Amino acid sequence: MCLAISAKYGDVPSVDIVVWSELPTGAGLGSSAAYAVCLAAALLMVCGAISCPLQEGESTVRWTEEELTLINSWAFRGEQVIHGNPSGVDNAVGTWGGALRYQAGKITPLKRVPTLRILLTNTKVPRSTKILVAGVKEKILKFPAIMNPVLDSIDAISQECQSVLEAMPANPSPEHYPVLEEFFDINQHHLNVLGVGHPSLDRLCQVTASHSLHSKLTGAGGGGCGITLLPPDTSPLAVEAAKQDLCACGFECWETKIGAPGVTLHSCSSLSAQVLHALARS
Repeated sequence: MCLAISAKYGDVPSVDIVVWSELPTGAGLGSSAAYAVCLAAALLMVCGAISCPLQEGESTVRWTEEELTLINSWAFRGEQVIHGNPSGVDNAVGTWGGALRYQAGKITPLKRVPTLRILLTNTKVPRSTKILVAGVKEKILKFPAIMNPVLDSIDAISQECQSVLEAMPANPSPEHYPVLEEFFDINQHHLNVLGVGHPSLDRLCQVTASHSLHSKLTGAGGGGCGITLLPPDTSPLAVEAAKQDLCACGFECWETKIGAPGVTLHSCSSLSAQVLHALARS
């Protein structure tokens, strides 16, 4: 990427690039795309292909839509080097943030989507996306009359979920979260039917259900990670109890949010002490 950007926009100056991440690799969280997006943004900025928009006194800032589009295109090339034939979803989410709709190769950012609290749980079970995708394809070819309606139902869940998410910021209502929780449950059952479930993910769903929380796999399935929706009225005690039970299963668990901004330029003063310490050690 460095050589290609240098050839197109002029030499990238001599730089040291230090990478620090809390994202587990190979767990379906888009860690390679996050890396590619940050690397593309940094290289494009230092060679002058995009601006350095951070002004004195600002802690964080984002680039223009046109510049983000350029960052995304180079990040996708990075993903091609890593994965061969990526969908482009992960690098698009890393670039723009928020929520995106992906259908038949078309990526559309969703507007007015709320930030949702979740538990993110890594089962630590390794899996191969390539093998899982091949298994789904085999099932569809073997039982098309059975599997195609399942895929149609998953598509309908996505569309209904989009409608709910886009309605939430304008008119937040206690009814929204129970609907999303039902979508989580139905979707997880469908994914099991497709053959991308795993006993570790079933266990994750059982543990969180014991705390009245709803979960589903994320990524390719077959292990990897799952997400658990945390409605606003979820008590801190319930969240902590769920986390303890998940960790007791040998899983790794974090409380985080989805719907956050994408790639962002930070001033050194805005970075946490933990990040500064990790970078200094490098």
